[in-house]
Amino acid sequence: MATEYGTSEIRNIALLGHGGSGKTTLTDAICYIAGSTNRRGSVENGTAHTDFTDEETSHGISINLAVARAEWMGTKLNLIDTPGYLDFFGEVQASIRVSDGALVVVGATDGVEVGTERVWSAAGEQGLPRMVFVSMMDRENASFERAFGQIKETLSGEAVPVEVPIGAGSGFRGIVNLFSNKAHIYKSGNRGEYDEAEIPEEMLDTVSNWREQLIETIAATDDELLEAYLEGEQLDRVRVLEAMSAAMGRGELFPVFCGSAESGRGVRAVMNKLVELMPSPADSGPVMAESAGEVVELAVDDGAPLTALVFKTTREPRVGELSYFRVFTGSLAGGDTVTNVTRDRNERFSHITSPNADARQEVERLHAGDIGAVTKLKDTHTGDSLCSVGKKIQLYPIEFPSPDIAIALHVASRGDEDKLGNGLNRVHEEDPTFVAAYDAELQQTIAHGLGELHLNVSLERLERKYGVKVETERPRIPYRETITKQAEGQGRYKKQSGGRGQFGDCKIRLKPQRNGDSDYEFINSIVGGSIPSKYVPAVSKGIQEAATRGVLAGYPVVGFSAECYDGSYHSVDSSEQAFKVAGSMAFQSVAKQARPILLEPIITVSVRTPEEYMGEVMADLSQRRGRVLGMDSDGHWQEVKAHVPLAELYKYSTSLRSLTHGKGMHTREFSGYEPVPADVTQKVVAEAATRKAEAGR
Repeated sequence: MATEYGTSEIRNIALLGHGGSGKTTLTDAICYIAGSTNRRGSVENGTAHTDFTDEETSHGISINLAVARAEWMGTKLNLIDTPGYLDFFGEVQASIRVSDGALVVVGATDGVEVGTERVWSAAGEQGLPRMVFVSMMDRENASFERAFGQIKETLSGEAVPVEVPIGAGSGFRGIVNLFSNKAHIYKSGNRGEYDEAEIPEEMLDTVSNWREQLIETIAATDDELLEAYLEGEQLDRVRVLEAMSAAMGRGELFPVFCGSAESGRGVRAVMNKLVELMPSPADSGPVMAESAGEVVELAVDDGAPLTALVFKTTREPRVGELSYFRVFTGSLAGGDTVTNVTRDRNERFSHITSPNADARQEVERLHAGDIGAVTKLKDTHTGDSLCSVGKKIQLYPIEFPSPDIAIALHVASRGDEDKLGNGLNRVHEEDPTFVAAYDAELQQTIAHGLGELHLNVSLERLERKYGVKVETERPRIPYRETITKQAEGQGRYKKQSGGRGQFGDCKIRLKPQRNGDSDYEFINSIVGGSIPSKYVPAVSKGIQEAATRGVLAGYPVVGFSAECYDGSYHSVDSSEQAFKVAGSMAFQSVAKQARPILLEPIITVSVRTPEEYMGEVMADLSQRRGRVLGMDSDGHWQEVKAHVPLAELYKYSTSLRSLTHGKGMHTREFSGYEPVPADVTQKVVAEAATRKAEAGR
């Protein structure tokens, strides 16, 4: 049975950073030093403590958020290790939503990267206090000064070192703690143990400058400390730490640490400061929620009504569905029944556990602010809000990013169609940023994700967990057709096969509609009863149905008006169905005379890239028929916005990564439809004819 921790003894920390910066290795080191795992793992050989799924070990990267537990200085550290690749940013957002602080990891060789900026902003939007750990100080070309300069310039000017390294690369052997003004010289081994010593003489001046900067920065955030500092008083360490923690909570100060997670050097200092500087759930202030349409404020203690949020759902062999949740207010014990407010269902929590990567320890009760896991909930999924039975308190949801990269897929084996739908739904439940559905217009199952890697991993999971192997293809483009000039003509339907016949006759006039691509207007200009009024609506229905099939390549025709101005009928043989067919025939005939053209969806693409790759990015956009709308500079970064046809954006994120050495990123937003160039039109029409011929075989 796991030890219970009260609210003030809990720290919920998200470890954030760019891919490859060392978050998982740091999480592994903290757990090893704290004793919650008895071996040091490695990302490279697939044994890292928090990278335990098949997809993570095969790809050698973090893909899912993972909750690890470390008990240190009488405090429970709930560490949420997050993926660094932006393809899995939904996991980052879920982690931030249930954390009270963030430890941002920056590589001493690569410095601040685009992923670092993204997670820093996301944590800031949530109001999380942040600490920074400059990792890999023992790697070749490591530079604390360079990394810190980028942190201060790119992330925040309020960043301040609380320790500085002694040496770098193979010469990295210790740090100077600016609080104690002592050197920590590391022993051999990977537990980060050290001997305290005096500061090396050659570093005295440097350390003095760094320490003065640290104390001045902290004092400037607290009037009483500032006055004491200016009067030359010796500042009390406890008071300084309290002021620093308060300033972090206000976003006025961000302490920077350094070390090597792989060797454990510098990790103990970070662990100490996670306890001393990061807020407990109670310190983070009251929880805001909604009840009966009104905002309510709940105290973070066991006496408040229960509120909890499910932030991760997964399925594991021999376990079944596993739900990770944070108790925001109140407490939760094994055997309790709660209400899922999101789905209006009650759920019983039979066995509550405290997660530690892929292991879990049962616990009798979780107190306000703690994180737990539970199996076999019947109707609860990621993002669902839970509360005490009889209450209707809804926590604010997780803001997942919208998936905008698409791929078409179909089962590799006939007979797996039913399994496909169920499997895709299960993968979506585990990862809400993966969305798949059948598109009736395109006649394809389209899967959407945050990037090609995200989609590939999701389909690997589909096969491994749910036994459905799929093949992929390029998604068809939802082209539209329209007309560009006025034309008129007749549709006449006459059928006689014994008994009552069918007769409908209408004359229509088509005009381009300038009020919007999707506008359709029907004008009834019949006078003198040439078509009885009861049959005129059927003409419009026939036109609309025919318009969905197009006249060039079978795509819906949009942006036109249809005027029915004349026709004839038979007193016995005419019917609504006959005039519907006549309207369809009229449209097919007249639309071909109205100079039809193809329209293609245009996407507003915003690309963010380091300045040195701007030329390659611009050239690539030009090759994709992109039209640049504008450019902006943000320090070393450039952002270009362009209109690009959707047909030219297939696997664009992969190309962009290749062009920018993994540093570029982009977002998409639908803009509208524009005419397709003549050469592209010919190709699209030919492909449509081929598909139609193959379907008719």
